Amino acid sequence: MDVGKLRITKHPGGKKPEIVFTLKDELNSTKPNEACPKEHKFVVSPIGHQSLTVVSHAPMDSAASKTSHGEAITEKMQVEGKVKQRAECRPHADANYMKLKRIQFVEASKPTRVVQQLQGVVQTYKPVSNHENNIKWDKEKKEQGKKSRADKDQVMDMLFSAFEKHQYYNIKDLVRTTNQPVTYLKEILKEICVYNIKAPHRNMWELKPEYRHYKEDKEKDS
Repeated sequence: MDVGKLRITKHPGGKKPEIVFTLKDELNSTKPNEACPKEHKFVVSPIGHQSLTVVSHAPMDSAASKTSHGEAITEKMQVEGKVKQRAECRPHADANYMKLKRIQFVEASKPTRVVQQLQGVVQTYKPVSNHENNIKWDKEKKEQGKKSRADKDQVMDMLFSAFEKHQYYNIKDLVRTTNQPVTYLKEILKEICVYNIKAPHRNMWELKPEYRHYKEDKEKDS
């Protein structure tokens, strides 16, 4: 479709020609803050040491050639020409353009937040670091942990009874067997057990040598 007219005015004496583009009226908006400048000037400058080309793509026929990797080439490329000059489109700084820029500046300077008068109560929810249900659950968990602590002698009896069945235990199995808090259980284990840090029983607990045959020692003493 026709988008406008391009007027090229040549000047004598080797001066650069004046190139002006005029936008078609039907394509411009009727709103003042959306209307584009009607006339634009092309500022032409040489490319310099750059090498720019215009390349076209065209589909290949059925007997398409293939690359060295066996991939089929579905289109061919062709150089149509070289770019020698660069043209920058700049609008004329006339009254309409300055009016448009002034409207844009005013719109950009408007605050994004405005004060509004509320007619009714608005329910707001403030963020909290921890919800009430979580606090209640943590509190019950702590109280339950404190209440579940059994007497030390009773816990030791449970441990001795467990080590009569197996020589090595991990901490999870001992917690499940005694039903005691981990911190409290470890305090007792450090007194009567040895923690293995080497294979083949790494991260396992076993009784200290003086407790491994405590039943036989007790019978001898009696």
